[in-house]
Amino acid sequence: MNSYYARQWERFVQSFERFNWQDYLIPVAIFIIFLVFRKVFTKYIFKLILRLAKKSKTDVLTNLLLSFEKPLRAFWIILGTYLALMALPFPVTAVAFVDHLYRSLLILLLGWGFFNYTAAHSTIFLTIAKWMDLDENSMVIPFLSKMLRFIVVALTILIILAEWEFKIGGFIAGLGLGGLAFALAAQDTIGNFFGGVIIVTEKPFSKGDWIQTPTVEGVVEDITFRSTRVRTFADSVVTVPNSTLASEPITNWSQMRKRRITFNLGLEYATTKEQLQSVRTKIEAYLRQHDQVDQEVIMVHFSEFNSSSLDIFIYFFTNTIVWSEWYVVKEEINLKIIEILEEEGVSVAFPSRSVYMKRESEGEILPPQKALESKEKDQ
Repeated sequence: MNSYYARQWERFVQSFERFNWQDYLIPVAIFIIFLVFRKVFTKYIFKLILRLAKKSKTDVLTNLLLSFEKPLRAFWIILGTYLALMALPFPVTAVAFVDHLYRSLLILLLGWGFFNYTAAHSTIFLTIAKWMDLDENSMVIPFLSKMLRFIVVALTILIILAEWEFKIGGFIAGLGLGGLAFALAAQDTIGNFFGGVIIVTEKPFSKGDWIQTPTVEGVVEDITFRSTRVRTFADSVVTVPNSTLASEPITNWSQMRKRRITFNLGLEYATTKEQLQSVRTKIEAYLRQHDQVDQEVIMVHFSEFNSSSLDIFIYFFTNTIVWSEWYVVKEEINLKIIEILEEEGVSVAFPSRSVYMKRESEGEILPPQKALESKEKDQ
């Protein structure tokens, strides 16, 4: 092998010694022709082929052509330089280094094209999304795209290494032992990866969903191999490891069909039975005719005797799940309840405590007001 390279190098040096400027006109002309052809191909021929491809029933060919558009532009330059070098009076292309270099460049162009083809908006992923009945915000497609792109890059590098006669067989075989050591050293990373796989396949949420877990609450922005990014309502971004998120209960508030409002309305103990019934009836009637209140479940009941109030339990849902609109409806209903209480002459109770005092002389227990009057008389 070494003697072969030595003979090639000797031929190269001998040819270079017979240097003549006229011998370079043809290689330069070849290179210029390919530059002009590249321009014509890009501006006219490629667009014509693309227009014909768009008339086909599927978008696979169109997507494939668009993915290889930039690699094809580079291909004509590489081909032009290679043919120009072949036309030189000395055998440059016969040198093993040059031969390996151009082969590697062609492999790199193919890898570049397939890397573009595995983008998330590719036809292949749109077909998968349609087959799996995924929505447009599903994170399955970006996740698969990243995995395939990683595989394309890895295979491209391995093929180029093989082209340069690196012994990748031993390298691949060594991955078995190396993989074991890597698995032990990167348990958290592997756990996060499989946590991401679980999140993507089970689809507990999609990008843009409002979620709540024991760890974080906010809107999902992105999911990667290692973690999920969530923007909180304080406008900060929290990055949660996928292994943590996959092992926690997840509440997806974006999947609400309606939004709940529930509270206890506490009335004073001085409220009469008739007033209590009238307040309850009017509140329920108002909710029944409100166009922003879901009519499926409406509960307005006198629930219990609290320590300092008579409680009316109010439970219903709004049709809107948008936070700002929900608050507008809630405010409107609260103001109406205040109006009903004013009409009935009923006041809202507040936490209070009655204190009774004992008259020592007679052992009589008096309410606070009478105890004070009695004390004034004694003085």
